[in-house]
Amino acid sequence: MRITPEALEGEFSLPTAATRLDFLSRRDNGDTTLNTVRDDEDGDGWASLRATAETQLDVHESLELLALGEVVARKAHGSRLIGIRAALRGGASWDEVADALSVAPQQAWDIYTEAVSALDDDDAAASARELAGSRPAR
Repeated sequence: MRITPEALEGEFSLPTAATRLDFLSRRDNGDTTLNTVRDDEDGDGWASLRATAETQLDVHESLELLALGEVVARKAHGSRLIGIRAALRGGASWDEVADALSVAPQQAWDIYTEAVSALDDDDAAASARELAGSRPAR
């Protein structure tokens, strides 16, 4: 099996993917030493591996970590439309939405309208556009 975001996206919900991503990222100690030769004083070469085996990811886990990061990013990015629409329905201003996204109000409006244009349901898109109102002034 190839480890790709597309392969993992259907397997993991956002919370599960984020939990697995967190678990894998905490397991890796960040050691960048490659092909290190250890001189074991006790002569048991396998004993030294036991100490580091639980702190370094293998290739499969490393690739899974990369793919899960992309899955989480995609799923979180997909929730923007839901969050913005809910905030606007609740009475939030474009300034408040922009603050929550750490962007300018005009950019928040652009993000929202771009997400709305990707909707398959024409009625839902029309309703969402109406909710957006006009683009905020600079």
